This record gives sequence, C-alpha cells and structure tokens, in this order.
Amino acid sequence: MMKPSHSSSRPEFHAHDHGAHAHGGLSAANGPVVRRALLQALLLTAGFAVVEAIGGWMAGSLALLSDAGHMVTDAASLGLALFANTIGRRPPSQRASYGYGRAEVLAAFVNAIVMLGVVAAISIEAVRRLLDPTPVVGTMVLGIALAGLMVNIACAWLLSRASGSLNVRGAMIHVMGDLLGSLAAIIAGGVIIATGWMPIDPILSLAVALLILRSTLQLLKQSAGVLMEGVPTHLDYNAIGNALARLPGVTGVHDLHVWNMTAERAALSAHIVLANGHAWPQTLAAAQKMLAREFAIEHVTLQPDWPGAPTGRKVIPVAALEAGGDASPRAATQTTRGGREGSA
Repeated sequence: MMKPSHSSSRPEFHAHDHGAHAHGGLSAANGPVVRRALLQALLLTAGFAVVEAIGGWMAGSLALLSDAGHMVTDAASLGLALFANTIGRRPPSQRASYGYGRAEVLAAFVNAIVMLGVVAAISIEAVRRLLDPTPVVGTMVLGIALAGLMVNIACAWLLSRASGSLNVRGAMIHVMGDLLGSLAAIIAGGVIIATGWMPIDPILSLAVALLILRSTLQLLKQSAGVLMEGVPTHLDYNAIGNALARLPGVTGVHDLHVWNMTAERAALSAHIVLANGHAWPQTLAAAQKMLAREFAIEHVTLQPDWPGAPTGRKVIPVAALEAGGDASPRAATQTTRGGREGSA
C-alpha cells in the first residue's frame, strides 16, 4: 500500500510482508518430523507399488495391478505433500508475491488428470477379463496383498505421528483408501484359492477403480476450484458479507471477493461503506479481527467508502446482503473511485 514519505511528498512503496507475524508463522507441522514421515511413507509406498505391479503381472491378477495403480496415486499424494512442505516454505519474492503455495495445487490437478486415464484403463481391462476370464495365481495374489496391507499400516502409523499438517491429513486419506484396496486383493486371492472362481479378480479390481475415481474426482474438484480462484468450499460467501455488514458503523459492503491463495490459505478483498469516514481505523481493526476469528481469513484487503467519496455504481446495502439477492460474486463486481485502502 502507499504511505507518505517522511522526507518528500512522493509516495513511498512498501512491499507487503507475508512473514510469520502476519499470517501465523511456520507451524511445527512444517518441521523435520513431518518431512521425515512423508519421505519414509513415500519410499515405502512407491517401492511396494513397483513390487505389486510386477507381482500382479506375473500372477495375472488385475486386482493386484489396480491396487498398484492406487498405490501410485498414494505415492503421488505423498510426493505432493512433501513437495508442498518444502517449496511452500520459500518466502515470497518480487516475481512471486504470494509465495509458492499453489505449486502443490497445480501438481495435484495434473496428477488427477493422469489418474483418470489410469481408472479408464483398469475398467476397460476388467470388463475384458469378465467377458474372457484369465487364469490367476491365487497364492501369489494373497501373499503380495498381505505384504501390501502391512506396508499401508506402516505408512498410516508414520503419518499419524505428524498429523498436525493439512497436507499430511490429506495423504492419510489416500493411504487409508489403499488399505481397502489391499483388502480387496486379499479377498480375491482367498476366493481363487478356495473356489477357483476367477471373475472375483476383475470384479474387485473394478471396485478399486471406483475407489480411485472417487478420490481423484475430489482432488480434481478441489484443485480446479483453487486454480479458478473460486470461493473456498468451507466458507460461506453470504455469511462473510453479512458479518462485515454487521460491524458497527458499516452501512454496506460491495466488491466482496474471497479466494484461495494456496490450498490452505484464503484471502479476501472488499469495499466497506462507512457512515463516518473518521471511524475507519477502528472499523478496519474490527473487520480484521472478526475475519480471522470467525472465518480463519488473515490475508485481508479492505477499502473504505463514506459520504462525500464519489462512487461509480450503487452500493450493496446491508439489507440486500441479508436477503441474499445481491450477495453473489457476480452481482458484487461494482467499482468504486476514491477512498483509502487498508490492508492486513
């Protein structure tokens, strides 16, 4: 923002500080314990995915191959979490003023697109094997699936020790899903050994494919929402507008925008209409405190408007925000001239 210089009448530019004091700092969740847990889980998962893929090919088991594909998604998720944990700690620069948190989101989006292709390939092969059953070595399937279950349990234990991070919790969901994939392969191997019924293998591989598809679509939706700068799914746009409008001395809110800076940090900008411009410092402090406390939004840019400051278009009044009629992002795109800016 612009501040007057003490030595001349020219405005002095001050780069906005994204440091620890402004946004909560670097938590313990970003420490070496998390990185070590993520790295160990990544090595275990990726290594066993290779073993399971080779074993599935030798045994002729599509269930093992599909579970190996699921473990690849888990390895990618762990890799993304590790990557984000590392690169996300880099400070903002002149070329990346928001920092590097969205690198994780972009990688997640690409990973989701690739995994849609994997799901399609597994499904096509499963249907082909249902129509033309292929012999499967049940004992090999059972042995490898049991080993995979142990690997997944070990990964879950490692990640549980560093569960303070949102990235780690997301990776944990993938690992727990892969536990189900290993159980499906164990069931397939047991049924083949006991009954010789081969269709169980492609049937359970389809179930694993659906498991992958569900988590992949969720990942695709979340990452696309961040990249498109949509309102974060855990926040209510109208509730935020109403909360700002209810602050003492505020008569209206417009140009309200809420978006994700990274997968975990939201940002907000808005114009606040005041009954009295002299009350702006108190209103700004109250708005910053309320947004941080009630919505966990700490990166806030607010501009005040008050009687006497010419506006380009009609302001959204408090009543309209409460009714919800003009509180949509599409309706809140007026522009205002004049006033000053306050930034958190």
